[in-house]
Amino acid sequence: MSEYTPPSVPAVLAERAQRLQKFRASAPAEQAQVLAFYRDHPAQFITDWGMTFDPRNVEIGLPASIPFLLFPRQIEFVDWTYERWRCREPGLADKSRDMGVSWLIAAIAVHMWIFYGGTIVAFGSRKEELVDGDPKSLLWKVRYLIAHLPRDFRPAGYDERKHSQKMRITNPVNGSVINGESGDNIGRGARASLYFVDEAAFLEQPDKIEAALSQATNCQIDVSTPNGSGNPFYRKRHSGRVSVFTLHWRDDPRKDAAWYAKQVAELDPIVVAAEIDINYEASVSNAWIDGALVEAAFHRGPADVEAIGLKILGVDAAHFGDDTSVVTYRRGRLVTPQWVFKGQLDGVELAARVIAIADDLGGVDQIVIELDGPGVSCHDQLRQSDKYRSRVKGVHTGARRGSDGKHYNLRAQMWARLKEWLQEEPNVLPRCGELKAELTAMKYAYKDGLLLMEKKSEFKKHVHRSPDRADSLALTFAHMDAAPPRPAFTPHQRHGAASWML
Repeated sequence: MSEYTPPSVPAVLAERAQRLQKFRASAPAEQAQVLAFYRDHPAQFITDWGMTFDPRNVEIGLPASIPFLLFPRQIEFVDWTYERWRCREPGLADKSRDMGVSWLIAAIAVHMWIFYGGTIVAFGSRKEELVDGDPKSLLWKVRYLIAHLPRDFRPAGYDERKHSQKMRITNPVNGSVINGESGDNIGRGARASLYFVDEAAFLEQPDKIEAALSQATNCQIDVSTPNGSGNPFYRKRHSGRVSVFTLHWRDDPRKDAAWYAKQVAELDPIVVAAEIDINYEASVSNAWIDGALVEAAFHRGPADVEAIGLKILGVDAAHFGDDTSVVTYRRGRLVTPQWVFKGQLDGVELAARVIAIADDLGGVDQIVIELDGPGVSCHDQLRQSDKYRSRVKGVHTGARRGSDGKHYNLRAQMWARLKEWLQEEPNVLPRCGELKAELTAMKYAYKDGLLLMEKKSEFKKHVHRSPDRADSLALTFAHMDAAPPRPAFTPHQRHGAASWML
């Protein structure tokens, strides 16, 4: 069961009342300092004063209206969103269902509406009733948040009857606006400082909307649960060209194994895969690795396993213009954050970087590199190193297996070993949306009765990027001689290293 204990609502409200009394009793200069602090710390403002409404709370002994106390991953989402806005760049957030994201983006809009004059925050969704209408709608949540703020933080003179119309809420003091649009009208209104596209994977005319939004805002944040792979949301998510933020149910301290088991028991397996596990490949029948395996490895940290055995580097060299060169370090059950180098590096430069990484790790036992394209030159340079000459292993992953009898080539064998490694817990992967996307999008087939993984070129056709991170990891399984034993795994270790995995 979860160790999470719901906060005492009366205690939180009493603490807020004391804080408000202290604020009102302070000098104007001190009040100005508090407001300046809240301007720069939106997550703290939301946690200190935000209120949400959910009638389901009554079923668990809580009032329908409760303080909006952000948990760590939600705080990171708020900070991530503001970073996108300040950098004037797009972002994409994929999420499990029931993570409070609608309230979260509504609260971000309210904070910006109060503290940043002249801004326009817009919401778009496929149906008008999802944008403005009943309590499920985004602007209803916005109005609720504003109405439940202390008067000290609401704009002076704000009157909901006067300043709040259908699909539009205006700040009478600083001119900030919160707008709503739906369906084909998304992106057709005024330019927006920040534009949230809600459930973006379910839009009916996504390409048309995307074109309109490209002219309407510099900061478009697409938010959605997955809806398979045949839509622009999926392609954008896996393109590597936008910043991605994932809100997975495991990040929510209110949810535990019992909660998940209940979802599995009550929902269709496809719904569980897509909307709970954020499994894009739920609709892909021949995806090789299940996203749940990857997510489980993300939610462990180095303290959860004992790193023993061979220290291995897998090196995947960039082949074409938008590919990346990736170096992966694995020791037994532990994989650390990968080194990713954008753009094509010649063999000499890539070899120098690999040697520097190996030296920083205190030396390694194997450096496995694919003998294809620039990998050949890098391999030759590494073979000239006195320190690592004998530890470099060049491989042709497309080479047919001899008497293996199971795998069509070395590439298939590497990926089979990688999958077995993920299935045999415990194991640790660095949290990386791009790595998960590549691992779970790789397709397989059988040829002459033998396992065959799709080629890089085939992968790029449906994912629109090369599986560089995933292939670099798979290369660490090319040579399995002297494989280390699997360490014991105790129950208390399953919840360690939360700060490392985020």
